[in-house]
Amino acid sequence: MLKIKNIVGICGSASRNSANLSILKWIAESEKSDFNLEIIDDLTELPHFKTELTDRNVPEKIVDFRSKIKNVDGIIICTPEYLFSIPSGLKNMIEWCVSTTVFSDKPIGLITASASGEKGHEELKLIMKTIQTKFTDETTLLIKGVKGKIGKDGKILDKKTETELKKFVKSFEKCTENPVGKNV
Repeated sequence: MLKIKNIVGICGSASRNSANLSILKWIAESEKSDFNLEIIDDLTELPHFKTELTDRNVPEKIVDFRSKIKNVDGIIICTPEYLFSIPSGLKNMIEWCVSTTVFSDKPIGLITASASGEKGHEELKLIMKTIQTKFTDETTLLIKGVKGKIGKDGKILDKKTETELKKFVKSFEKCTENPVGKNV
């Protein structure tokens, strides 16, 4: 019997009931036999990044967050694109971790679900490659036009999107089983 993996799902959206959060909840529910997916859905709780606090006098919330990231089997980030970039809360969270190795060699799945999302998705992949996470083309997913694909009730309305998400999850599972993935 395989061990259930502890995974952190990070929602990059600043909206309380975003499609990105719905996607993470869908993954948590559909994969509960394989994953224990803890969703972090309010990055505004993290203090604003300050370089002088990155190594000494680190805020307790950041110490706790870094520890959580370090000790999980993998991470899934699901985020919209804001102004052709990743949201500021997500960037802030990443900046708090750059001076550490908590993301190094960590299996990661990257989903950008937005109106377009292309620029934000490319930026997210570049940042994650830079901080040495492990992902493949199959563990990244761009969902364009997300508002027409996820209902207000959180249900996936588009069958193609559901199929793509299932494929993404299976690839992510393989990545967590063999954490020596490759960066794209």
